[in-house]
Amino acid sequence: MVLPPIRRVLTGDDAGGRSSIVEDGPSPAVRLVPERPGYRVTNLWCTAAAPAPVAAADRIAEHRGVLPPAGGTVLRIIDFPPEPQDPAELQRQLQATFGSMFSDASHAPQPGQHPGMHRTATVDYALMLAGELVAIMDDGETVLRAGDVLVQRGTHHAWANRSGQPARVAFVLIDGSPQETG
Repeated sequence: MVLPPIRRVLTGDDAGGRSSIVEDGPSPAVRLVPERPGYRVTNLWCTAAAPAPVAAADRIAEHRGVLPPAGGTVLRIIDFPPEPQDPAELQRQLQATFGSMFSDASHAPQPGQHPGMHRTATVDYALMLAGELVAIMDDGETVLRAGDVLVQRGTHHAWANRSGQPARVAFVLIDGSPQETG
């Protein structure tokens, strides 16, 4: 089963200040990983400042990478296919996914950890839309189902789809700062 594409609807005001639908259709920023069939990232909107200018131009087609712009946000929906049972195949698929997403050491699982472990200096709102995923931390994990919300606060984490069915999650990533220690 493959989940349908995401429909993106944008609103705006005309020169006279009247609101309308200015765009209705697929996002111009969809990324597939051929080595991981069923995995789809649909970037929908990003902001480059807080507070965000409400009339800012659509910049999502130019957005690159995982992280939001400095001081900004990114909204994306990710479809997660079920994980393969073979550990070597899982490692290959996740390496293909993360190798193209991260250019630094933020994706660095330790031996024995899930191969998708990574960390970003962001606050992420993860809203489960369909299916179920396991949120994995260094210490513990929990199953998330449609309607659940996880707030990820710059922690080392991974996502595992052990359900046998596709899962869909909406993520809002908010640029953050690493935790101060001392």
